[in-house]
Amino acid sequence: MADNILTKMFKPGRRGKVRWVFVAIMLLALAGGLIDAGAYYNKGADWLAVETNNIIKLPHTKEINFRLGLDLQGGSHLVYRAEVENIEAKDRAGAVEGVRDVIERRVNVFGVSEPIVQTSRSGDEYQVIVELAGIKDINKAIKMIGETPLLEFKEQNTEIRQLTGDERAQLKEYNKNAEERAGNVLGKVISGGDFAALAREFSEDKATKDKGGDLGWITQKDNPQIFSLVKGLEVGKTSTELHLGNRGYEIVKLEDKRVKKDPFTKKEEKQVKASHLLLCYEGINGCKSTLSKEDTLKKINEIKNQVTPKNFAELAKKYSSGPSGPSGGELGWFGRGMMVEPFEKIVFPQKVGTISGPVETKFGYHLIYKQGERPQEEYKAGYILIKTKNKEDITGPQTKWKNTELTGKNLKRARVEFNSNDNTPEVALEFDSEGTKLFAEITERNIGKPVAIYLDNYPISTPTVNEKITGGKAVISGSFNIKEAKLLAQRLNAGALPVPITLVNQQTVGASLGHKSVADSMEAGVIGLILVALFMILYYRLPGVLAVFSLIIYGLLVLALFKLWPVTLTLAGMAGFVLSIGMAVDANVLIFERIKEELKIGKPLDLAIDEGFKRAWPSIRDGNVSTLITCFILIQFSTSIVKGFAITLSLGIVISMFSAIVITKNFFNLISGPWLENRKWLMGVKK
Repeated sequence: MADNILTKMFKPGRRGKVRWVFVAIMLLALAGGLIDAGAYYNKGADWLAVETNNIIKLPHTKEINFRLGLDLQGGSHLVYRAEVENIEAKDRAGAVEGVRDVIERRVNVFGVSEPIVQTSRSGDEYQVIVELAGIKDINKAIKMIGETPLLEFKEQNTEIRQLTGDERAQLKEYNKNAEERAGNVLGKVISGGDFAALAREFSEDKATKDKGGDLGWITQKDNPQIFSLVKGLEVGKTSTELHLGNRGYEIVKLEDKRVKKDPFTKKEEKQVKASHLLLCYEGINGCKSTLSKEDTLKKINEIKNQVTPKNFAELAKKYSSGPSGPSGGELGWFGRGMMVEPFEKIVFPQKVGTISGPVETKFGYHLIYKQGERPQEEYKAGYILIKTKNKEDITGPQTKWKNTELTGKNLKRARVEFNSNDNTPEVALEFDSEGTKLFAEITERNIGKPVAIYLDNYPISTPTVNEKITGGKAVISGSFNIKEAKLLAQRLNAGALPVPITLVNQQTVGASLGHKSVADSMEAGVIGLILVALFMILYYRLPGVLAVFSLIIYGLLVLALFKLWPVTLTLAGMAGFVLSIGMAVDANVLIFERIKEELKIGKPLDLAIDEGFKRAWPSIRDGNVSTLITCFILIQFSTSIVKGFAITLSLGIVISMFSAIVITKNFFNLISGPWLENRKWLMGVKK
């Protein structure tokens, strides 16, 4: 029966083709909606799974966030002048580009997502423009950005410094005093002293000291060490013994406890107790198995056929390649977020006492035995820390690499060359006279060993020395492509060519302004869309309704494209998006007016629709193409804010043409027929 209905709906011919196109448009709109609102969809899927006891389980979609610009997210706009006067003219552009690359990596280190770092030139003056969206510590950013790039050559550190007799005695004495101080504080706590006051006076944990030792609400995932200490306490009670942790002696108090609830569904979150049997396969990092992926899957299916809850631990000890194998695969209790996603997707909805089929993760294939389930508790804890010292507090961290005397000041230049034998790209280094001597000494004592090249304490290359190099010239070769070789040469030159930079302009945009701008823009956009929709429906009637649905799909697709590109959304960019909506409406207006003209001279509806679209297309094409040409010019030659406006406008125009010519036309063809032929007033034409 269903097959017959589908056959009739999508049978070959014009109507069948129209319906197939409609289905494709709906699927495209659905995909756009999932990209736009992935977070809401995932929360809804989780809520539905909970409400139906996992009977209805919808797959999750990847959550993609909008990339917000400086004016929406808040942050800083910095302009630096590069002092290139002491550099040869032919090397200036490359040196400034190298500085740009270093600044971009530096700001990434302290938490700036997607920084915009650009170079500009005006006459003989070079500038580096830095936009840091969402940065919190602007003074630290300015300090780090303003330092000249540091290039260092390092060799392996084979020396492990031991403590002297005096240092060992000093360490022992310090830790003994720390234990005594911690014991005194614990005595005051046990005798009824105010825990918060004692934490403010004695605790050496900077994060909680001023808050009276308050750690807030913690879970096993957030703070496993403290969680385990307060777990056995009664509410309001403190630990009665000192605990020696990684940082020192710890005293804890359980202020309160509760069952953790999901903030969206308000349902209690669960903890699971499980064991697993893991088989890894060849190619997985750290796996010693020689089996292929296919053979491993076959083997774990064979084990699945013989495993039961009673013999699971025995078989896990025998077969499992995971670190929990010797203990029978025991994983203990865990909550969400503590295991990899594919593992959690199976084990949380799984019934207690059952064994899952093979589950694939990045570690291999698992069989999961779910042993128990209970509510996820979270604790409100207080914390006092009395620090101890260890060996590294005296000797400093034992590093893998140690500095040599060779630095960027000894490197004259780095450039890309091509190997004469196989024409592969290489990076050639050229040192000054002092650098030549130092480099010869370094290579002589490190033949067959790696020498690391660091830029701003970040390793950019670790080549192996094949022989002693005495001529002051060296070549770094490897599996480079031309882009990677150019980038390495650029980074080396950034440290080799000292280019001081001076901050000449700083503008700060507060996050509150960004949020207000977003809210105001969204409110204006919604009001504008509602007014446009009402106008289209009241004036054009049925075509107006179709246009509104077409514009909704248009909006879903454009926003999805902004996320996938990704486009950096600024206020100017949002203005470009809103303007493109107006142009999409304009295209529909042209089409509707043309259709009305064709209907007024007595043409049949289907013919009037086809002629209306054909006659409107030249006007739509010419207007949009001229705007796209302008956008292209703005993208190529304008600054970032204007460029953002041009990018969002051009993308919106392209989708708007698709919306008007394909989507709206498909809607017309779908509803056209004798019933509409006899009701032309719905098309805005009097009988």
